[in-house]
Amino acid sequence: MIWDMGLACIIPTRRCRISIKNQNEGKINDKKLEHNKAWLLAEGGGCGGPELINADPYSVHSSFRFTLCTQVEVDQSMNVNNNSCGSSNSATVLMVNLDNGLTDPKSQELKWRKVESLERNISPVVHSLIRFSYNEIASATRNFSKGRVLGRGALSFVFMGRVGFLRTTVAIKRLDMADEESPKAFCRELMIASSLHNPYIALLVGFCIDPEEGLFLVYKYVSGGSLERYLHGKKRGGKGGPALTWRARYKVAVGIAESIGHLHNGTERCVVHRDIKPSNILLSSKKTPKLCDFGLATWTPAPSVPFLCKTVKGTFGYLAPEYFQHGKVSDKTDVYAFGVVLLELLTGRKPIEAKRGPGEENLVLWAKPLLQQDALEKFLDPRLKFPRKNLHQISRMIQAAAACIHSEESQRPDIDEIIDMLRGRESDSINTQKDILPSNGCASLIEKNSVFVHTGFLSPTLKRKIMEVSDIQD
Repeated sequence: MIWDMGLACIIPTRRCRISIKNQNEGKINDKKLEHNKAWLLAEGGGCGGPELINADPYSVHSSFRFTLCTQVEVDQSMNVNNNSCGSSNSATVLMVNLDNGLTDPKSQELKWRKVESLERNISPVVHSLIRFSYNEIASATRNFSKGRVLGRGALSFVFMGRVGFLRTTVAIKRLDMADEESPKAFCRELMIASSLHNPYIALLVGFCIDPEEGLFLVYKYVSGGSLERYLHGKKRGGKGGPALTWRARYKVAVGIAESIGHLHNGTERCVVHRDIKPSNILLSSKKTPKLCDFGLATWTPAPSVPFLCKTVKGTFGYLAPEYFQHGKVSDKTDVYAFGVVLLELLTGRKPIEAKRGPGEENLVLWAKPLLQQDALEKFLDPRLKFPRKNLHQISRMIQAAAACIHSEESQRPDIDEIIDMLRGRESDSINTQKDILPSNGCASLIEKNSVFVHTGFLSPTLKRKIMEVSDIQD
């Protein structure tokens, strides 16, 4: 990893050894601003905007959200508040004189305390990562050029950059320091991503903390684009990418299953991603999948040990029922989302499509009846030609998808069982725990060619087709 980053990252420069505080003081002294005035807008909870209602009750800033803005923005904000709250004002405006770029000493002190706290929290893992200066980050992204934007999230933008002597390509995620949620998200993502070492997971190589400019995470760049682009035509300029071959789809399914298995069972603490979807799956030039974006990832006490989350975060269409309805999070949350991704690989459909006809808008609700009927021709992506030699893989992926999207959390197999299904391996857990698998009255395990095919999810006709597939393999 270090050799990829080039000579500049192997031998830290002198400025990289200077403390962040000294860097910032030098930056402020270099700026010669003459009596710049800004306005500090303190929004109270009177109107109850979404960002205030959902504020962390344990945060000292749960009652107010502070934003530096211009006079015009203040006037616009006051007009909105007056219109929406009547006589109740929910905003207090304070004028702050920023001579030479300096703010209130107490605000500066609070800012440095946050940075120091952040540094303490990440100190156990930073030795394994490269610390970049803000100047290096800005230079790598050409001062955050719009042409370098790869994507954006709720709290962040992702830029393509080039770092080091060899100008190695990286993906740089920028979080806004002003948002009170950003330091927590940054710390959690850095701690989790730095502990993950798997060929199917995007590699975190470094970070940058700048009190004035923001927080940055630097990942190894994956050149092939996202799975969403290939499945659903998401590409710059509005043109769709080429359809993935079945071989590539099966490779993605197995690889992402392996990456989820590493999250759940391959580290000291079980990690739940909470946002598994095609846009968070990157493909290399050889179509090797890489799971990315750990902004919503969290730890659980242990696999299959759920906990309650106060705020449901994720992407509609991939949220497990128990998580969406009750805030219940466990490793089975990821298993459900992965099942939706498997359905997308099989059908080529999006999880939610309003333009579809009645009963077809929701992929999971549309697919479940087809898994119980003789409707294989309606189920599979019409853009693909499936060679007969791949029918056995198709049957295994259908079974895995059906198992993952079970509405009852306790009835979903864990990810290791799903990996065994996809790879066609005999699973002891499936063989000895048949009672945890859903049944439609004919749940049985058929042993064929040393492959256990679970048929409780499928119609009798579809079961016969699966058995015929096994005969083809003979």
